Amino acid sequence: MSSPSSQTPASTVLYTERLLPSFWIWVMVFGAACASILVFLPISVETGIIAAVVFAAIMVTLLLLSTPTIRVTADTLQVGKAEIERRYVGAVEGFRGDDATYQRGRGLNATAFMCFRGWISPVVKIEITDPADRTPYWLTSTRHPEELVRALNS
Repeated sequence: MSSPSSQTPASTVLYTERLLPSFWIWVMVFGAACASILVFLPISVETGIIAAVVFAAIMVTLLLLSTPTIRVTADTLQVGKAEIERRYVGAVEGFRGDDATYQRGRGLNATAFMCFRGWISPVVKIEITDPADRTPYWLTSTRHPEELVRALNS
């Protein structure tokens, strides 16, 4: 006998991941902000510091606003702004290392939906079985390909 609370509602999130920039991206933003001080140093130190703070705030905001989220529920898969019903998800494979590089490069179908982040090497290939959709598969970066594959196969 199952209670209502043990049933999985369609809105229950099975997997979620934000593809946030890695540490070295933040270091580069900090370095570029510091470099902007040097650009404005001939005007004044205060102007350089203000420019650095403004530059850093703009870059952090842009990086965070452009960060896609992968979300798997019982009924849907969302990658960034794209969303599809799980009933149209076919075979799912995760790739790391040279296999991931091949999938993002020579092995890539130009009509596939892509959500890559240069700072995240592993990818997951998600076959799309919707006959009305001409996209053969989705290919997305993920730090945890095994967990995403497991969530989509559940």
